Amino acid sequence: MLILNSVTKRYNRGREKVYALKDVSLKINQGEYVGVVGPSGSGKSTLMNIIGLLDVPSEGSISIAGRQINNLSFGEQTELRRKTIGFVFQQFLLIPTMTARQNVMLPLYFAGSPDAGKRAAELLSKVGLDKRGEHLPSQLSGGEMQRTAIARALANRPSVLLADEPAGNLDSKTARDIYCLFEEINKEGTTIIMVTHNEKLAKTFPRMIYIIDGRLKNDQIK
Repeated sequence: MLILNSVTKRYNRGREKVYALKDVSLKINQGEYVGVVGPSGSGKSTLMNIIGLLDVPSEGSISIAGRQINNLSFGEQTELRRKTIGFVFQQFLLIPTMTARQNVMLPLYFAGSPDAGKRAAELLSKVGLDKRGEHLPSQLSGGEMQRTAIARALANRPSVLLADEPAGNLDSKTARDIYCLFEEINKEGTTIIMVTHNEKLAKTFPRMIYIIDGRLKNDQIK
């Protein structure tokens, strides 16, 4: 599903070159559940942005679902991202003036889906919010907002789900419920790559990747 070959990401800070990633090579198969851990500033978010086609590497190559990204135009990358990748963020990033149902429907509208309403209803039921679809984000709990965000991320049936600290703003019980939901989604065949600061949690994943100073230091597969 995903191949990174000698990926480096650097930024220029005046005359200084700052490396966010250094020579990272990685393969992730369809259906894997991968935890990405490391200290703040280690390069985790940069790695996720590059995998999610939100950023481009300074060096190296990326292949997603058999397609070499380096050879695609901006429009082709956008189309591949829309069809292949879903995003779940720590801050939920729901549109506050839209109901939960409308938030889930939004990516379906952009994709021109003729059954956006039906698909949104199915997904809200899947995440346990079938009776909360007409509520605004301000009327939902933190866990309900994150469940809505997960439903939205699944709208276009992505092969890969990228989650950046998806339970970071939630209490421990609600966080466990969210992690259980991710496990269910993974069992259905979706590849999940999750950034977390919780190494104890990450060790429960089938695979854990440890990044420090932009380098891949450890890759543990159970």
